[in-house]
Amino acid sequence: MTVVPDHGRRVIAGTDARAQAAGVMPGMTLTKARMLVGTLDVRDGDPEADLHGLRKLALWAGQRYAPHVAPCPPDGLWLDITGCAHLFEGETPLLRDLHRRLAGFGLSAQIAAADTPGCAHAVARHVPAGRPVTILPGDHRKALALLPIAALRLDPMMAEALRKLGFERIEQLLVTARAPLAKRFGPQLHRRLDQAMGLLPEPIDPVFPDHVPAARRGFLEPIATAPAFAQVIGDLVADVVEQLTRDARGARRLDCWFHRVDGHTQAIRVGTASPTRDPKHLAKLLNAKIETVEPGLGIEAMTLVVPLNEPLGARQAEGLIARGTNRVTPDLPALVDTLANRFGARALYRSTSRASAMPERGVAHVAPLAGARDKSWNTDVPRPARMLDPPEPVEVIAMLPDHPPAQFVWRRERHRVTQADGPERLHGEWWREAGHEAEMPFAVRDYYQVETASGGRYWLFRLGDGENPATGTMRWFVHGAFA
Repeated sequence: MTVVPDHGRRVIAGTDARAQAAGVMPGMTLTKARMLVGTLDVRDGDPEADLHGLRKLALWAGQRYAPHVAPCPPDGLWLDITGCAHLFEGETPLLRDLHRRLAGFGLSAQIAAADTPGCAHAVARHVPAGRPVTILPGDHRKALALLPIAALRLDPMMAEALRKLGFERIEQLLVTARAPLAKRFGPQLHRRLDQAMGLLPEPIDPVFPDHVPAARRGFLEPIATAPAFAQVIGDLVADVVEQLTRDARGARRLDCWFHRVDGHTQAIRVGTASPTRDPKHLAKLLNAKIETVEPGLGIEAMTLVVPLNEPLGARQAEGLIARGTNRVTPDLPALVDTLANRFGARALYRSTSRASAMPERGVAHVAPLAGARDKSWNTDVPRPARMLDPPEPVEVIAMLPDHPPAQFVWRRERHRVTQADGPERLHGEWWREAGHEAEMPFAVRDYYQVETASGGRYWLFRLGDGENPATGTMRWFVHGAFA
């Protein structure tokens, strides 16, 4: 059991399971604790050492579970696992792995996951389940209702004053008029309540290893205008670029944090298609997202962090002169970065060939600057320039088993076939399970190139081998159109 001084008193800061079973709880005075248990193992607390240990634990968790982890003094951690659960095949396996590894370190942990940080904090500290607890999306109000007022992280004196007024549980606050309580207790009470309910944001301020390039600016007076933000961003970028140059690395992702005077924190994030430390380019990417920042009463500090960076050797900063000409080669990575940060990384890609027997799998989408998977496209067999995804069903009149269509109806329009070539038989990829995806099944297909009386050239296929029409599996589809 550890104790810390508090206004001349010695107060319990932390207890083990045996002390808790005997009724000794954090916040209790040492004198009262010794009245309950005469033989206590008392040790002086060291808040600075505890905070240092929490920071080391946060850095460990940040490398394994989530990119945004921060200490929650005196005895907790914040983890923003948004978008990370799929790496562990679900949120529950992630929490179980975290709980198991902390237990392996000899630590006793209470873990909770919820829609809001305030709800997770309250459940972890006031629902001693002994295992990770997951609050389902939308159930945070129900989970908080029966918890004590102290679960809202209120000042102990405020919580005690509310208890004397008859407020024992959070559900009582939810149905009580706000004005009288706000007049007596100030805005802190309902700010904590709204944060726990998800009505107010509560971003965490993550910690990063010392080797991660970072820069920070604090202001004597709060700032709130876009030109002021842009000026500070330029200074911060210059600082991190200096660190990147010293380490021979380039930025791939940058996070700029805006610390408001009301205690809230906002962030903007930009990414690059390839490592870079061009200060003008990085500042331009960040400035393009300044409009998303809501300064509120003003920004008192800004922090720029480069959590993702890669090796980058020395290179010429300006565009290179093409050999034998006076033309400067375009900076393609800069264009890709600008488009990707404006429209989203998923909206920007290029097509490359992929080895596959099925036409719809012969094209893959890769990152704009990624290398091709195959050296060239397969041009041995003709393929339409435009393909439909998915293929569209058509009604066909044709002689079986191998004759091409005589006419077909597509999109309520009848087409008479004048010339045809085929069939070209394609078999499903045997290593793929049939019906594995909700696309066209990978069965036998017979493809025909047909030309209609109106001059259109289409690529049709028959699903099935054409030998057993009675089975009911034969269907026709149009898969594309030739230019």
